Amino acid sequence: MSRRSNHSTDSKRYFDWLYHAYQDLLAARVLIEDDRLYNPTVFHCQQAIEKSLKAFLLFKHHKLFDGHNLTWLCKQAAMTDQSFTKWIGKSTLLNRFYIETRYPADIPDEITRDLAEDILAATEDMMEFICDCIKFDYNSYHKRSKK
Repeated sequence: MSRRSNHSTDSKRYFDWLYHAYQDLLAARVLIEDDRLYNPTVFHCQQAIEKSLKAFLLFKHHKLFDGHNLTWLCKQAAMTDQSFTKWIGKSTLLNRFYIETRYPADIPDEITRDLAEDILAATEDMMEFICDCIKFDYNSYHKRSKK
């Protein structure tokens, strides 16, 4: 069951989604510098791609897509733009970092510096691709303030 059925508080502005995705990317870039924080590093990468894919889908379909499964979201994007098929493998890799990096497991995943760097690089590449599709520039974006 989804957390809510009507997305009443989620922004319908795809640029807002990309803005928040970039914040996750920036957090991952900071966190990777501490070898105790590789789990949160890759979690923020997963979040960055989830929000970026949702932004693309919102841009193309004018509706929000629910869920956290990056492979499913990437396949939805590929149905709109076939060039997303090249990202399905990376989305599958990133997908496993949504739950496993935030909660204790009986057999924990060992996230090494090399793996975290690979995940971060894949996230940067995929986000650049999505931002190019939408023509989004984080540095030029001005977040709308509440009135």
